[in-house]
Amino acid sequence: MFKLFNSDKNKTFKPKKGFSKGTKRHDLHKHAKATLGSGNLRLAVSLPEREDLNEWLAVNTVDFFNQINLLYGSITEFCTPKTCEVMSAGPKYEYLWADGESVKKPIKVSAPEYVEYLMTWVQGILDDENIFPSRVDVQFPKNFQSIVKNIFKRLFRVYGHIYYSHFPKIVSLGEEAHLNTCFKHFYFFIIEFNLVDKKEMLPLQDLIDNLTKNNV
Repeated sequence: MFKLFNSDKNKTFKPKKGFSKGTKRHDLHKHAKATLGSGNLRLAVSLPEREDLNEWLAVNTVDFFNQINLLYGSITEFCTPKTCEVMSAGPKYEYLWADGESVKKPIKVSAPEYVEYLMTWVQGILDDENIFPSRVDVQFPKNFQSIVKNIFKRLFRVYGHIYYSHFPKIVSLGEEAHLNTCFKHFYFFIIEFNLVDKKEMLPLQDLIDNLTKNNV
């Protein structure tokens, strides 16, 4: 298990609540966990037979959001406005924050500030019944998949920052294998459903090639 080293609860994001038992999404969540436990990541990300794509995307979006929350939470004491003045994934890739609502014009913020903006933004979307309806008799919005793609694009940047700025610390904590497995699962889901443009994944392309060379 990934350990949470930060004692400052204000900097630890609250994971999205789980799915109510007896619901379709709870069943899909259990299916995802079961197939993930098999060790076959390709199988774990594929759409179960006769299941709705949007339901599968919704369940996995929540699961990946919770997972990345925990991963980032483990290094928050090392990711500070002083150590990480900008949100970046290496020297060539810097990310500005804007959500089109409360922050319309892209602003330059530190990495922890960016991640806080991001997680708050995602949490708001997941809690919005008009976008992620909890009832099965309520349809997903027509632009649901484009919203999901935007979420995954931005969550990918958190992985990019962790690998470029904090990987030595991850190694020193003995959590390298866990991080790699989480990212590999995340990446396979992305390519299975074409959720993130290839150009957005360039910062981690060498890592991706290395982690997936035996899965081509």
